Amino acid sequence: MSRKSSNPLALAVLSCLFERPMHPYEIATTLRERHKDESIKLNYGSLYAVVEGLQRRRLVVAAETMREGNRPERTVYRLTDAGRIELVDWLSELLSEPAKEFTQFEAGLSLMAVLAPEDAVKCLEGRRGRLEIELAQARSLRELLGSKLPRLFWVEGEYRWKLKEAELAFVEKLIADITAGTLEGLAFWRDTHGRLAAGEAPMKFE
Repeated sequence: MSRKSSNPLALAVLSCLFERPMHPYEIATTLRERHKDESIKLNYGSLYAVVEGLQRRRLVVAAETMREGNRPERTVYRLTDAGRIELVDWLSELLSEPAKEFTQFEAGLSLMAVLAPEDAVKCLEGRRGRLEIELAQARSLRELLGSKLPRLFWVEGEYRWKLKEAELAFVEKLIADITAGTLEGLAFWRDTHGRLAAGEAPMKFE
């Protein structure tokens, strides 16, 4: 299914308004308090643009305008029936249909042979160290959230940590295979960089 919007922030806005009418600042605060900004890129400028886009599509409408003290007026938005249908359909699609996601790390791996094997190992070792730090921080956060919130409300964090654990295991295995000389294609990789260093044309891989 093709959608006019594929921005996850729009989905997050709809989900907040599913609970109750809110103004954009309250939406942003709610998402940050619930740590949803760790899964969905959030900044105030794009948030207001997203709300305006949803309003143009009649998925949300202005419910009222309010003012607190000397602060500027704030428009409170509510979900329309069309917005509720879009929210359910969109969320169901995300949960049920695997999608190809072009990650930065995958792009780097696809072009890793540009680096010499020794240089690639150094880069991977640096990534391994950073992943170990991130996972240690994640364990602390998991213990904190697990003691305060039901799993339902931090399950996306659990998914993110599992991905990092799998990535760390993959990186460690790749480092070991290169270092031990067991990576298939390693001889060609080394020969290519040896020829380039000597000013010779590399052999074609066939």
